[in-house]
Amino acid sequence: MITLHHVPQSRSMRVLWLLHELDVDFRVVEHPFDKSLRSPEFLTLSPAGRVPALEIDGERMFESGAMVEYLCERFPDAGLGRGPGDMDRMAWLVWVHFAETVSQHTAALTQQHVALYEEWMRSPTVMKLEAARVKKCFAAIEARLSTPVENRDYLLTSGFSAADIAVGQAVYMALHFARLDGFPETARWYDRITDRGGFRASLPGPESGLIYNRDFYEVPDA
Repeated sequence: MITLHHVPQSRSMRVLWLLHELDVDFRVVEHPFDKSLRSPEFLTLSPAGRVPALEIDGERMFESGAMVEYLCERFPDAGLGRGPGDMDRMAWLVWVHFAETVSQHTAALTQQHVALYEEWMRSPTVMKLEAARVKKCFAAIEARLSTPVENRDYLLTSGFSAADIAVGQAVYMALHFARLDGFPETARWYDRITDRGGFRASLPGPESGLIYNRDFYEVPDA
């Protein structure tokens, strides 16, 4: 049995989406976004006290990028990975891990807008810098999708893959802080991938706790 330890609207959502797309049996243990992730019990699953954590065949994994690679290798028939020798192998690895570049800037914005409760703790300057860095990430995706090659509906020429899942989930989180205005190809790609059943199944349920209580966080005036 595969068990995913998950916090809604966090990086673990990309692994949840992937599991739905792989169409394999798994269960989800949902955790709140709070200090319980630092409990001794949870630290045996993820030593830094973060999600996702994955239990599989008696082993434990942390780091979402590693999970994406491992699960695609374990379930190759789903066609979501690109193995050694595949023409898109290099691009697949690059874009799967580019998701973390997007996510690190989103995490900084989440800290500023959500985790720091007192206004005096927050920095409009940091917010503006990190939002601008998110838009640079959007520009990188836009450049990739604008490449004039056949079948560039997805990040890889060969079609939909876990790279779209990883980056798409990172964009889902980033859209709480930066908009896709001026990135038309990225907006069309995002609409395309989030219309999939796997994405919809990975969204927070009605009883789920949420990290974000707003659809969008504006940068306050300095």
